[in-house]
Amino acid sequence: MWERYCRGVQAIVYVVDSADHDAVEIARSELHELLSKPTLRGIPLLVLGNKSDLPNALGVSELIERLDLKSLSSSSGVPREVCCYSISCKLQRHIDITLEWLTKHAKR
Repeated sequence: MWERYCRGVQAIVYVVDSADHDAVEIARSELHELLSKPTLRGIPLLVLGNKSDLPNALGVSELIERLDLKSLSSSSGVPREVCCYSISCKLQRHIDITLEWLTKHAKR
């Protein structure tokens, strides 16, 4: 299903609920499956851990570990930029750095 939506993309933004620890494990599996598609080889990846305002939210280093993001930087043999931010849509925290990342990776 995802391949249909990912054809010709310049970047991937993957949002996870950083306060839902069980969902993070499912998100890991889905993300790795998605990025195994040949059409997405080398496409930059931005992972956003939303709901950072909640007390049980995972931090960036925990998200990197739980989602096994380090393995995605060159898993297909082609280098891929992988970036992870902790955000809060509710408090509008770190939305600016997200937009900067998207602007940087948009083709001109």
